Amino acid sequence: MLGTQTWGKGGRVVLLHGFSQSAAAWEPLARRLAEVHEVVAVDAPGHGRSASVRAGLWDGAELIADAGGRGAYVGYSMGGRYALHVALRRPEVVDRLVLVSATAGLDTAAERAARVAADEDVARRVERDGVPAFVEWWLRRPLFATLPREAAALDARLGGRAEGLASSLRLAGTGRQEPLWDRLRTLEMPVLVVAGALDEAYAARARRLVTAIGPNARLALIEGAGHACHLERPDAWLEVVEPFLAGA
Repeated sequence: MLGTQTWGKGGRVVLLHGFSQSAAAWEPLARRLAEVHEVVAVDAPGHGRSASVRAGLWDGAELIADAGGRGAYVGYSMGGRYALHVALRRPEVVDRLVLVSATAGLDTAAERAARVAADEDVARRVERDGVPAFVEWWLRRPLFATLPREAAALDARLGGRAEGLASSLRLAGTGRQEPLWDRLRTLEMPVLVVAGALDEAYAARARRLVTAIGPNARLALIEGAGHACHLERPDAWLEVVEPFLAGA
């Protein structure tokens, strides 16, 4: 059983956070979406109130689908990868899909092996240093260079547990993800792929996702934002996401 937080009433929107965060990281955006939606934010395996849960991407997707139920799924970064796995494994629960700064996997076995090794180094760091020191180091990475500290959802990160974050990296890190590119054409629900325009690597992955999914997918790049585009420019992010959730 995964932890969840719920706001509002209406058509359901399920929110999936990024690595080192928790469901609470979505609260400012969730409260705005809750004006017209029932919003369910899920603590991913190894995070928040699900810190003791050990799961990879496919079995984690099953747990998330059970916790979130049927609705529109919105996932950021790690949460985007989980959302994609939910849509492929349990398409009957995903009415609409929003992938934010996400990927369908690394192409080669060599790339995946290198990423597994890198994630193991990060897992050992969090186990060695503890969560507060790890979060400070994590947010200094170039990936978050455009994320202001006041927007980084620190409280939702500092409540994590080292052993949970380490297990997430080892079981559900990008290196453990099998490439899903050739399966994306099977997605039949409407898909919105979002990335920050300043995050060139993930903007390129976003374009590739849209091409691979096909005509039911559309692209939105958030100008002036990097990887955590929903935290960096929440108003601009909502301007593209809310109409999509409403069926536009």
